[in-house]
Amino acid sequence: MDLALVNGRVLVAGGLKEGLAVRLSGGRIAAVGRPEEIAAGAIRRDLEGQLLLPGFIDLQVNGGGGVLFNDAPSPEAIAEIGRAHRRFGTTGFLPTLISDDLEVVGLAIDSVRAALRAGTPGLLGVHIEGPFLSVRRKGVHDPSKFRELEADLVPLLTSLEVGRTLVTLAPEKARPVLIEALVRAGVVVSAGHTNASFATMKTALDHGLSCFTHLFNAMSPLTSREPGVVGAALDDQRSWCGIIVDGRHVDPVVLKIALKCKPHDKFVLVTDAMPSVGSRDAFTLQGRPITVKDGVCVDAYGTLAGSNLDMASAVRNAMNLLELDLETAVNMASRNPAELIGMGGELGRIAPGYRADLVLASDDLEVLETWIGGAESAESAPSAPAARAM
Repeated sequence: MDLALVNGRVLVAGGLKEGLAVRLSGGRIAAVGRPEEIAAGAIRRDLEGQLLLPGFIDLQVNGGGGVLFNDAPSPEAIAEIGRAHRRFGTTGFLPTLISDDLEVVGLAIDSVRAALRAGTPGLLGVHIEGPFLSVRRKGVHDPSKFRELEADLVPLLTSLEVGRTLVTLAPEKARPVLIEALVRAGVVVSAGHTNASFATMKTALDHGLSCFTHLFNAMSPLTSREPGVVGAALDDQRSWCGIIVDGRHVDPVVLKIALKCKPHDKFVLVTDAMPSVGSRDAFTLQGRPITVKDGVCVDAYGTLAGSNLDMASAVRNAMNLLELDLETAVNMASRNPAELIGMGGELGRIAPGYRADLVLASDDLEVLETWIGGAESAESAPSAPAARAM
């Protein structure tokens, strides 16, 4: 039977609206409108005035729930990572492989393919972050894994066959013709961990690169005589910029300046989350101990190692630290990432025909319930309003 979500404040195009009902049918949003018009014959769920938002989409998820994707690139690990992040409103995600051996890259892609075909909730594809990166901007990545992108590796990076593939690379480590080949095959190519010049970045953008991975972090900065990767990102109006809004990776003032340089719909919230999200504090990354200090993941030298951020907190921080309104912040976590990976006609909005990926949240963005493809979470919060038949 169809489900009608009633008595919520629904975030639709144009902002929050009261007095709307959202009818779910067959995993999709069947209708949005007045309850008396669209809820007849459906099971009603009284949302008790809480926020109903599009589900959050996280394009950079290294781990969660105690699981690091590099350590366990398997369908079971992917499902566990998805479960951990769903508790924080993430209804779509790309498990992200940090620079590793090519055999591990292949295993990760195979595991994502199997998990997609098995219908793992929320899984949208894979993010391969490296190993085609710059030693100068390595961050916490293991430089012994780094290599140039060669033509014979394009088939590997384009082998997923289902879902979406995002590849983060340093443009100086990949000839423009190879970037173009990846894009022609449907891969989203992003610049990250790169020391490229502005000219090199401009060439990569002209050959189809369309995104910047965690803007400002691990990339050549904007300076007076060389705009660098940051300058290219802020100058190019076509491309998207992933941002980690935890108050530690980038100073909020710097991000507010960036938001003045290009349209807000070109910014995407990402977590860069590690296994500590939804689990324990300490973990290991390729044999190196990582601890969480003051909510930040660092190695023994104090180098940032991903984050301890979840998507609900990222949206909350975008509002509090960047002074964005709810609609803009949520769009950065839903509509914008959907558009980036070519799924803007299916995900990221509460509108008829869209997949019923939804988040029920309180005013302070505590997640009460999620739906993925119209299916409620098996781990409903005790305080979530109950459904009743009408």
